[in-house]
Amino acid sequence: MKRIAMMFAIVLGAVLLTHAAVSAAGSGLDGKWHFVMDTPGGDREMDAEFAVDPDGKVTGNYNKTAVAGTFKDGKMDLSFEMTSEESGETAPLKLVGNVDAAGTLTGTWEFSSYSGTFKAMRPKP
Repeated sequence: MKRIAMMFAIVLGAVLLTHAAVSAAGSGLDGKWHFVMDTPGGDREMDAEFAVDPDGKVTGNYNKTAVAGTFKDGKMDLSFEMTSEESGETAPLKLVGNVDAAGTLTGTWEFSSYSGTFKAMRPKP
């Protein structure tokens, strides 16, 4: 009986440690990202940092702008007001993308009458 209780305790401990490690890894979107946007004027690069709450609500910043949106099942859907540093125009920026198994975030963006694709990676330490 002691042996069964000991085995149960070991298995329970392993399950708890695995759960803690998975929780610490975050949602797949949490943390810093380096975006490369494909634009009509050439590539534009931006840095972002996101946090995802347990309900999938995304907060953080994209360059210097506060973000708003959701992240569920590997899919990011953000829409927030942003002012272009180049033109001074303020409009909603919409970013829709997916995080793949390799940890790359790819998708599409829309701002005013412009649109394109993006790719984002974690910055190198």
